[in-house]
Amino acid sequence: MHPTLTRRTFLQSTAAATGLALTPSLHRAATAPSAAPFSFILLGDLHYDKLEHHDLAWLDRKHPNDLSQIKNYSRLTAEFMSQLFATLRTAIAERNRTPDTHVAFVLQVGDLVEGLCGSEELATRQNTEALAFIRDAQLGVPFLFVKGNHDITGDGAPAAFANVFHPFLTAQTRALAPATEEIRSARYTLRVGNTEFAFFDAYDRESLDWFEAAAARRSAEHFFTVVHPPVVPYGARATWYQFSSDKDRPKREKFLDLLGRERAIVLGGHIHRFNALARKTPRGGFAQLAVSSVIDAAAPQAKTVLSGLADYTGDQIRVEPKFSPDTEAARRTVYDAERPFIKSFEYADLPGYALVTVDGPRVTAQIFPGHDPVSWRTVNLADLLSRTV
Repeated sequence: MHPTLTRRTFLQSTAAATGLALTPSLHRAATAPSAAPFSFILLGDLHYDKLEHHDLAWLDRKHPNDLSQIKNYSRLTAEFMSQLFATLRTAIAERNRTPDTHVAFVLQVGDLVEGLCGSEELATRQNTEALAFIRDAQLGVPFLFVKGNHDITGDGAPAAFANVFHPFLTAQTRALAPATEEIRSARYTLRVGNTEFAFFDAYDRESLDWFEAAAARRSAEHFFTVVHPPVVPYGARATWYQFSSDKDRPKREKFLDLLGRERAIVLGGHIHRFNALARKTPRGGFAQLAVSSVIDAAAPQAKTVLSGLADYTGDQIRVEPKFSPDTEAARRTVYDAERPFIKSFEYADLPGYALVTVDGPRVTAQIFPGHDPVSWRTVNLADLLSRTV
């Protein structure tokens, strides 16, 4: 979708049908909520990449072990990403023929691009080409995302993120509401009907204070928090979660309490695996849903499927047996600490996408493998929240 859209009339009617109002600042008033049901496409990490986006000499000096990863993401971008977006375009068009199944937008949970380009010029090129790919896909609805670590990794990458992606996000919001303020940060909020979304910048130290203020102003029935790394660890990479360091423990406790108090639904990625869980806190409970969209097959099969509280143990680290065996004890300790608070748990190695639907008090997520239009399973997110009461 181009910043200057010929489909403005369509998008404005979309906003009217769903009560959609995007809010990049806490100082912007939300529009009146609507009870109309709506859906959104949820995409995990994408890592859009091409080998020519990288200064190979810089890479050899600074990140020599990442070249094989870059080659792989470049191959997956070329072989699978266009088909994924074609599948999404068809799914959105079919559902948007009737108001009751309306898809309001696409939400991507970070690592839109691979990063590691080596200069601001190359990072700008990568970001610009990623957005051109999204526009050319003609999904017909706004495309929103949160900041991932790869999006700002490499010399010049943070500046390229701000210079390229902030205007794009501003254009997406202004296609729906022309008076929307300019987006100057990866932190922003979004109101859709009876639902509010808070996009959390995991790589800005001011984000927790911002989030506390956003939660205090929350007035919608449902509260989604979009953050790239998981809040609750899962899988082998047990230390890859928000506020994981010892010095950040007070911040983590505060974040958990805010999420529990608001009975939030957390959407994220980073681990490249499907995960759905419920976690209790002293102030309440929240649900977490993660997907991966790094697709390496048109119709992948679910692998390493874990389900139930008996599977939320330190033995999770064995789902990737070659990952950092020297940290096994530390990673098991993480799960020992988290396990008493977990009330539901699912995990699978299954890339694809999700269709999240909000219909009154019901919130569900259909999980689709690869490019498959047939869902693998449906997660009842409202039910996960009820398990933390």
